[in-house]
Amino acid sequence: MTIITRFNKIAALAATTALLSFGAAQAKEFKIAVGDGGGGTQEALGKAFISALEEKTNGEHTASLFLNGQLGSEQDTVNDAAIGTLDFSILAINNITPFSPSVGTLTLPYVILSLEDAEKVTQGPIGQELVENTVRDAGVRIIGWAYSGFRVLTNSAKPVETVEDLDGLVIRVPKNEIMIATYKSWGVNPTPMAWSETFAGLQQKVVDGQDNPYITVYAMKFDEVQKYVTNLRYLFSIEPLIVSEAVFQDMSEEEQQAVLAAGQEATEFSAQFLRDKEAEIKEELVSRGMEITDPANDEAEFISLATEAVWPQFYDSIGGVEKLNEVLTELGRDPVE
Repeated sequence: MTIITRFNKIAALAATTALLSFGAAQAKEFKIAVGDGGGGTQEALGKAFISALEEKTNGEHTASLFLNGQLGSEQDTVNDAAIGTLDFSILAINNITPFSPSVGTLTLPYVILSLEDAEKVTQGPIGQELVENTVRDAGVRIIGWAYSGFRVLTNSAKPVETVEDLDGLVIRVPKNEIMIATYKSWGVNPTPMAWSETFAGLQQKVVDGQDNPYITVYAMKFDEVQKYVTNLRYLFSIEPLIVSEAVFQDMSEEEQQAVLAAGQEATEFSAQFLRDKEAEIKEELVSRGMEITDPANDEAEFISLATEAVWPQFYDSIGGVEKLNEVLTELGRDPVE
């Protein structure tokens, strides 16, 4: 049975139940799965969402965060939300891509080049289309966006400034085809590894390195097992807050509007959180012994190899090259010929 079939059955069942309304229904405490540990963007988004939800429902509804993948891997939480057994999840966007491939447009290397780019795309017409696509494809609805910053490369072996410096390193990546293809374009055969296994893999030297935003490196305490950081800004990490569409459709119209408004407030909070905290966190990681290096020649070699080799591989899966061009045009950049 497909995810969509399961979702449709649950949604049909949910439609037969009485809808909740403020003041008349028992207060609800939702569960929110969170992949990362405390102190990071995911937790910050979740806390902001809970605060706004409580305010907008006059205290009728709240939620609890379950950090560090307590409710399953990030991809598992998409499945669970699709069938209505989980309320909400906050997860890296690359873990939605296998369920709704058009979202992969935002994970192509060097498409999003700033926080402002990320905000413009996710909160405009393109972002709304991605919301609709995930409802259709995966049975979940994106109601908020966490902005975690650019993924940087960390490793325990040596400083990395050039593509050649990657030689000999074993790099962990998520089980995401676009990210795997990106490292292959740089001559690396990366090691796909579940997020829950990554810290132990780094600690036991099963892998030498991984990439994630500074805020995630800090939240997951990777400084304890990694020394070198390269500002490899190939992917801006966007982490959606999703709600089960079955759960969403089981809400009253008032509740739906409250959830959507709370998601928007949390999104705006997340952008400011990144602006306020990233520089501070970088300084803290350096104080703990991490060494930060910039790529040589402004990443020119990394950029050319990745965009020329990776972008064309995924035109079909994201809905055609025109989908990428819509994003590039929205950002004021030249479309792909």
